[in-house]
Amino acid sequence: MFDPRLQLTLRELRAPVPNDLRAVTICHRTLRLILATHGLPHLTEAAELVATELVTNAVQHTKGPAAIRLRAEGGALRIGVWNADPAPPRLARQTAPDAETGRGLALVHSRADSWGWVQQRDPRHIADTGKYIWCELTWAA
Repeated sequence: MFDPRLQLTLRELRAPVPNDLRAVTICHRTLRLILATHGLPHLTEAAELVATELVTNAVQHTKGPAAIRLRAEGGALRIGVWNADPAPPRLARQTAPDAETGRGLALVHSRADSWGWVQQRDPRHIADTGKYIWCELTWAA
C-alpha cells in the first residue's frame, strides 16, 4: 500500500546520460528501481514511458552530453532531460501510422500532466547552451 509520507524521501536525483542508446535502458531500469524504493510504484508505467522518450530523443537527436533529473515534491514527480542542442523541441502534429520516429513528444504530451522546455546553460559547464525538457506526473497527496 502506498504510504504518502514516503513521497518526501525522493527530493532530487541528477545523472549524466552517455550519448549511447544503451543509456535508455539503464535510465529506464534505474527509474523503476527509484520509484519502487521511494514508494511511488503507481507512477512507474507513465514515468518510464515519458523518461524513455525524453532520453531517447536526447541520445538520438543530439551529439553532445545529456543529463536526466528526477525531482519529487508537492505531489508531483518532475522528470527532465537536459541536452546540448539549443534548438526547440518539435511536437509532431501528425505522424504516418508506419513511421518509426516522431511520436516521442506527442507521447510525453499525452501522458504527462504538464510539460515544457527551457533553454539553459549546461549544468556541467561542458557546453554554452542547451535545452531542458521536463514533464510532471502528479498523484493525490
